[in-house]
Amino acid sequence: MSDHALILAHAAALSLTATLSATALAQGNDEEIVELVSRLDLESYKSTIKGLTQFGDRRQGTERNRMAVDWIASQLEAMGCSPERIEYVFDPEPRPPRSRRPRSNEEPDLTTPTGGRVGRNGSGPGGSSIYGYRAPTGVNRDLMAQPDERIRELNREEPVNGPRSEVYCTKVGTSRPDEMYILGAHMDGHGVNEAVNDNGSGTALVMELARIFSSPDVETEVSIRFALWNNEETGLNGAQAYFDQRVALQGIENPAGSGEYPEPRWLGMIQHDMMLWDHGAPSADGVVSRDQRPEADVNIEFQSGSELIEESMQLAFKFKAAADQFNTDYPATVGPHMTNTDSSVFMNTVPSISLRENERGAHTGAGWNPTWHTPLDVWTTFTDDDFRLGLNAAQTTLSAVARLAGAKLND
Repeated sequence: MSDHALILAHAAALSLTATLSATALAQGNDEEIVELVSRLDLESYKSTIKGLTQFGDRRQGTERNRMAVDWIASQLEAMGCSPERIEYVFDPEPRPPRSRRPRSNEEPDLTTPTGGRVGRNGSGPGGSSIYGYRAPTGVNRDLMAQPDERIRELNREEPVNGPRSEVYCTKVGTSRPDEMYILGAHMDGHGVNEAVNDNGSGTALVMELARIFSSPDVETEVSIRFALWNNEETGLNGAQAYFDQRVALQGIENPAGSGEYPEPRWLGMIQHDMMLWDHGAPSADGVVSRDQRPEADVNIEFQSGSELIEESMQLAFKFKAAADQFNTDYPATVGPHMTNTDSSVFMNTVPSISLRENERGAHTGAGWNPTWHTPLDVWTTFTDDDFRLGLNAAQTTLSAVARLAGAKLND
């Protein structure tokens, strides 16, 4: 049996185990989880994403990025989740010039064929494959490719190297404050757009969960950290800075005897990156549907190459079990291809998973999402069906973490 087949077989067994475990846990706080999930609201989720759009694509190294970091901190403060900062310096060597495809200044159109090719790598002969057709992908750097003048002006400033900042806040556990789950999303984007999906959708999700868990009537046994990474688009630099600065501090009481743990021991890292767009594969002519596909789902990914594959897989299936019970519109699936997002920094140290709209490797990288790093990642592209997919991802994480962290409501 191949390694992939072994993973799938083991995953099926773990799915059953996770379902049984969830059933056993369900007798404890199911009614309270239902109440917590009901506090997630589509309009509130959309409003938080909309608030982020005022800063354009929030590209790192710009004033719009710094203003967005400050805005996120102010929102967390208002929610009752006291923000803290990670400070670091981003000063990479200049990259060599690269060739760029010519771009038009005409308004992008989702219904226009994009020259998609066939096969897993986009270079096969005619016909199809299990991966479907491909459409081209790439990062837009052309200001004039954005047809909206207001959005062009928001994104005119180019990044410069130097100091960076990112925000996190913490719900402190009542009985085990020295342990925590990390819920993360990157707040920076690029592409001369509003970074609605990549990654306003994940940022707003984490902020909404911070709002709910920080409510005065909510207690958790263990701590929960809500982290909004910077510099993801440049190579996971913000998450790496957090990791480097905080990994050795885990579980250390400071000051001694205070009962305070500035960096509780990590129990799991859950990343949220691109939550809205699951419209299916491009057709033979490269066209991607404007509508969310009927079989859209929340993808929960672990990394089969992780040193903690067993633990991460178990965590993924616990999230699926929660989704099966508490999601209202879209189901969840589990896959072993977590890649190219901030959870990768943590995956060999703590069980780590990523929630997203579809599989990063097989789907997003194959051109299933024409908004990815393009001028189309703007508010007007998305419908309530899209935003509701993100809300269901929030339901998945909220219910799973509420169960894992022993959440309860005070009378």
